[in-house]
Amino acid sequence: MTLSGKTLFITGATRGIGLAIALRAARDGARVAVFGKTAEAHPRLPGTVFSAAEAVEAAGGRALPIVGDVRSEEQVLAAVAHTVEAFGGLDILVNNASAISLTGTLATDLKRWDLMHQVNARGTFLCSKACLPHLLKADNPHILTLSPPLDLRPKWFAPHVAYTTAKYGMSLCTLGMAQELAPDGVAVNSLWPLTTIDTAAVRNLLGGEQLANASRRPEIMADAAAAILQRPSRTCTGNFFIDEEVLRAEGVTDFSGYAVVPGAPLVADFFLPDAVREASDTALVVLG
Repeated sequence: MTLSGKTLFITGATRGIGLAIALRAARDGARVAVFGKTAEAHPRLPGTVFSAAEAVEAAGGRALPIVGDVRSEEQVLAAVAHTVEAFGGLDILVNNASAISLTGTLATDLKRWDLMHQVNARGTFLCSKACLPHLLKADNPHILTLSPPLDLRPKWFAPHVAYTTAKYGMSLCTLGMAQELAPDGVAVNSLWPLTTIDTAAVRNLLGGEQLANASRRPEIMADAAAAILQRPSRTCTGNFFIDEEVLRAEGVTDFSGYAVVPGAPLVADFFLPDAVREASDTALVVLG
């Protein structure tokens, strides 16, 4: 199976992991609705929905750039309708858009709290709800959300309770919708990286170039996403996948090509269960 002929609606697809997934689908000949807020390039955030769409076309896919905000019900509904009108249907939703602020309780103002919950949890629910009527008509419908396995140990909450609850809200959508939609054959899964990924958030907010150099490239998430999205939707649902585990199951044994700096120590991502880290053949550095 490939993603050829499939239509994907990807949120936050202007850069990073969202763009990497769009380009991976494009190489199969997929149609991609690039949904994001960035209409004009920003010095610290390269890429717009238009440059992403051009890259999708150059990679061999068809692209539909749509400027919009996952916090706006009106804009999301209009974007989904535009996608279906342009491409004749919808097969896959990728909930990638996310906001992050790794701040403690006193340092988190309510404006930032609201942003994270509106983009992460509410945005995931809204986009899933908006796409669902069309996914129900697809042959192999998938919802894939970029969110972590659910782990309620306090260590994941104490340093940044606002961000953790917002991010876990995305995972709770996967947990509930997978069970809800299983009878309809709609796959609902989450995907999370084993290591930190070299994205704008890592470079600008978390650890700068030093952490980026101890990370993997977004392409590992894209390849894992493509593998998941090609699986039969009725038998592949309710999973909290880890990128490396997905690719190992597909027969990949050499991950060196995904490293930003080949041979450099790799840092384990946030929210990674200890059992997953300990079982991995990849040596990982744990921050904190």
